[in-house]
Amino acid sequence: MFHEIRFPANLSFGSVGGPERRTEIVTLTNGYEERNTPWAHSRRHYDAGLGLRSLDDIHDLIAFFEARGGQMHGFRWKDWADYKSCAPSLSPVFRDQVLGQGDSRSTAFRLRKRYASGPASYHRPILKPVEGTVRVGVGGDEQREGVDFEVDTATGIVTLAEPPGEGASITAGFEFDVPVRFDTDRIAVSVASFQAGDMPQVPVIEVRQ
Repeated sequence: MFHEIRFPANLSFGSVGGPERRTEIVTLTNGYEERNTPWAHSRRHYDAGLGLRSLDDIHDLIAFFEARGGQMHGFRWKDWADYKSCAPSLSPVFRDQVLGQGDSRSTAFRLRKRYASGPASYHRPILKPVEGTVRVGVGGDEQREGVDFEVDTATGIVTLAEPPGEGASITAGFEFDVPVRFDTDRIAVSVASFQAGDMPQVPVIEVRQ
């Protein structure tokens, strides 16, 4: 079960984490390699313990951990290194990301973010947009939320009031969270060692939905 609540952003700031890929490498008898991956999408890992700065932070962490039942329930996580449809120094605009092309029939489009380097690119599905941040465009014209489109912040699906015409570009800008869960059922904290600078390890892992 997933709880639509964000881990306190002030506690995730300063945490360490990022994407993981799974690559299977087989070395052939001639020395060449065959590389394959069973994963279509990366999976992110974080350590929430590094964002703790005070005993009050530990208090808030334990309350959040207990309310989630340890690993039982997922929650939202703000990845401070990657939480916008644009560069971190910019504000999202409706032209940031291309969601698809109109076909005069479809009205539902999933939010996604494109990562590109050279000739290669990867489209990451965005499942947890932040309420009030999603901006949508159709054919280069910005749309009005609640009038021209609705967005499901639990799934990342944008639904347009009218199907876009053939070939019309559907674009969007947004902020987003990562769906995660705790990757442990135990948190061990020593007040003495914490005050001395020894941070507890609190692993967090992205969940598939």
